Amino acid sequence: QVQLVESGGGLVQPGGSLRLSCAASGRFFSVNAMAWYRQAPGKERELVAGITSGGRTNYVDSVKGRFTISRDNAKNTVYLQMNSLKPEDTAVYYCNAAVLVYYGSGSHDYWGQGTQVTVSS
Repeated sequence: QVQLVESGGGLVQPGGSLRLSCAASGRFFSVNAMAWYRQAPGKERELVAGITSGGRTNYVDSVKGRFTISRDNAKNTVYLQMNSLKPEDTAVYYCNAAVLVYYGSGSHDYWGQGTQVTVSS
């Protein structure tokens, strides 16, 4: 019923930039909060950045000043602009969205398929 499709991952050199996109599609009433998570090999999944429906944002300390999360509500799409990338940023990045499928019901979490970001010389 709800799908999140990610794009924009790839291989980049340290100091480079990438822009990730995640679009929600299907039948639903509204998309509330959206976020980006990442999971590096041998590590637990962590929240990288989140954004509310009103545009309020938050970031994990390690990416502050380098990453920017934004959204286009008309397109139900969230973006993650990643600048000054470091090898430590290497991970699979997952899109997450809290979706209100039916009016009067509660939100449900949906996940994208994941996109690989590799920062290496």
